[in-house]
Amino acid sequence: MKLQNKVAVVTGAASGMGKSIAELYAKEGAKVIVADLNIEGAEVVAQEIISNGGVAKAIQVNVAKLEDIENMIDTAVSEYGTLDILVNNAGIMDGFEPVGDINDERWDLIFDINTKSVMRAIRKALPIFLEKGAGVIVNTASTGGLNGAHAGATYTASKHAVVGLTKNTGFMYASKGIRCNAIAPGATMTNIGASMKNINEFGMSRTQLSQAVIPRAGSPEEIAKVALFLASDDSSFVNGTVITADAGWTSAF
Repeated sequence: MKLQNKVAVVTGAASGMGKSIAELYAKEGAKVIVADLNIEGAEVVAQEIISNGGVAKAIQVNVAKLEDIENMIDTAVSEYGTLDILVNNAGIMDGFEPVGDINDERWDLIFDINTKSVMRAIRKALPIFLEKGAGVIVNTASTGGLNGAHAGATYTASKHAVVGLTKNTGFMYASKGIRCNAIAPGATMTNIGASMKNINEFGMSRTQLSQAVIPRAGSPEEIAKVALFLASDDSSFVNGTVITADAGWTSAF
């Protein structure tokens, strides 16, 4: 097992990529904190893991709230004694709004969830990692964090920020035994579309130009395999970078 006796926290783990990551980590021997705002869904995932012989605990977390993030990390330590792997996966989409149509409140919410939560969770986990001289951070970025044609201005900016934070963190703590990498999924079959409200027709029409060359949509399980690679010793020499998982979509431009 690649994660035997490791303790992992996975946000947004009640469904989609987070669910698949939590399940695969548990299968590979990790004790998993299944964190999500949807506590009912998180409980189902945790129970499935337990019924399959794994170890997991569900916890309700609104990643936009500092106290929830800090409690999430504290729970991992109180339940399992430490923290080895932090997966910042929770996120929401915008409505494809270009910058001229951005609403301040929506901008703030998306950044709180997609970006500030990542910073806060890393900040909370770092003292644990620094004390033990080891730790792994896996952030879910997006192909929208690498270019400007896959979402609206807010989501795009929030994910570009995650990419920058990932690279800076990987560099800053490279000599401390801490690795920080990100995954940039392309089109993936998840329920993130449920967070999209009041779709902007102009913005959507512009992004359709890039969507026309999507080779295929990926599965959450395919993204989870990348997350396992980044969490395990298989990627011991990989740090401060982004792995694009999009079936070759962004290689076209």
